[in-house]
Amino acid sequence: MKLSKQIIIFFFILVVTSALVKIICAPQINLSGFTAVIAVSLFAGLRIQDKKLAFLFPLLTLFISDVLLQALHAVNVFPYEGFYSGQIINYVLFIVLTLIGIALRNYKTAGVIAAAFIGPTVFFLLSNLIVWKTQGAAMGYNKDISGLWQSYSFGLPFYRNSLISTFIFLPVFIMLYNWFMYRKFVLQFSK
Repeated sequence: MKLSKQIIIFFFILVVTSALVKIICAPQINLSGFTAVIAVSLFAGLRIQDKKLAFLFPLLTLFISDVLLQALHAVNVFPYEGFYSGQIINYVLFIVLTLIGIALRNYKTAGVIAAAFIGPTVFFLLSNLIVWKTQGAAMGYNKDISGLWQSYSFGLPFYRNSLISTFIFLPVFIMLYNWFMYRKFVLQFSK
């Protein structure tokens, strides 16, 4: 995949979408976890053949949206910082999501459906495990298995929202990509 005008416009749409979804959803506790970035990472793994670009695409999307949020936070328009302690873990987790997309890319529509379920599930399991392990005591979790289960229990609303958003954004990104590249508004991958 070479960087054509269509790809640059598509990338810009992904960045804007990711940032807008964060701006709208992150401050509302009932919408936390509703994100486009999981879908961006899975899309990149599923569709972008150049593996370096596949990993770079979601990382740049995440980084640019974090820069925008940091700027909005600096002028008191957004309540949370774009950059925070321990954030590098999220970037690593999005690399894992891209790997999931790569592993499922040959399965066409079944791979998209599987990725939309597996991606948020892996993110939920790993991120809550990491929170429990690194910040559990500060959050009141026990250091035993009951504390881990408590972390997962409290994370369930975020998991639900990430599943819903991924099942929405992943097919939309695929169809939008196909429209930009092939002028076909379809869910399948055209080669």
